[in-house]
Amino acid sequence: MKPIICDKQNIVSQQIYSALFGVAVGDALGVPVEFLPRSHLKEKPVSEMLGYGTYNLPEGTWSDDSSLTFCLAEALCDDFNLDHIAQVAFNWLNEGYWTPYGEVFDVGMATRKSLFLVPMGIPASELGQKSERDNGNGSLMRILPLLFFIQNRPLAERFQFIQQVSSITHAHIRSIIACFYYLEFARYLLQGEDKKSIYQRLQKEIPEYLRSVFIEQKEINHFSRLLNEDITQCLEQDIQSSGYVVHSLEASIWCLMTTNNYAEAVLKAVNLGEDTDTTAAITGGLAGILYGIENIPENWLNILARKNDIESLCNRFANKINNL
Repeated sequence: MKPIICDKQNIVSQQIYSALFGVAVGDALGVPVEFLPRSHLKEKPVSEMLGYGTYNLPEGTWSDDSSLTFCLAEALCDDFNLDHIAQVAFNWLNEGYWTPYGEVFDVGMATRKSLFLVPMGIPASELGQKSERDNGNGSLMRILPLLFFIQNRPLAERFQFIQQVSSITHAHIRSIIACFYYLEFARYLLQGEDKKSIYQRLQKEIPEYLRSVFIEQKEINHFSRLLNEDITQCLEQDIQSSGYVVHSLEASIWCLMTTNNYAEAVLKAVNLGEDTDTTAAITGGLAGILYGIENIPENWLNILARKNDIESLCNRFANKINNL
């Protein structure tokens, strides 16, 4: 799929297409096998876009990961307003807005609890779940569109925006750090940097900034594998693929760092098992940016639910970003 875009806006538009479709394709690959254990996928690995399975839905169906990613992009087409972002997300949960077929079939507990507070008039800044137990991957999976809005802002502002958007549903600092790492990695990919160089750069920059804003070292330590080790040396058995935000971040970076193209990266993510759709969606966002939409298999793109609507969203979002 080659988007029709103005030459002068080509780079940003291509990057937005690559990121959003990267998320959606990874998500759709994982939906039919969500919750299956790794042992099952070892025997019957996913190698192509499948249908039905876990939710008995057609091939090309994406889940809440993509829905909330699209909701964030849609809200940012207007401008940055935290309450509006929360309202659009609530419209997804309550009305099926930005779902493949008008119905929500998958939602995380912290996301559900937080968004159900929206109609009560609680400010978006106070909605998010704050307990250490509320560190699922629900904000990490939807955060990528924010990158395009904040990429040219100073580091402190980028962190503040990330904290605000994550905290609509996931307000614990661990979820915020995961989103921060992910978007900083994606930001350098947008700039054309090599993934290995980015990985090494962030090992210095992330902890340095977190310490400068007095985040406790014990929280930084939860990310020690990414910040202090070479994750590419980990074996598959060392990588966990649950819905815990640290596991999801580690798995997505490992899949990206140990593969050489989009398809390899997202299929590796899916075949880790368990939270297959989210691991692949998070991986797919980064891999989409790194390799470009032209590297996403065309048959996977063409079978996506609401493909034309996603294209329209990409165009509107790119127009907004190009005019900031």
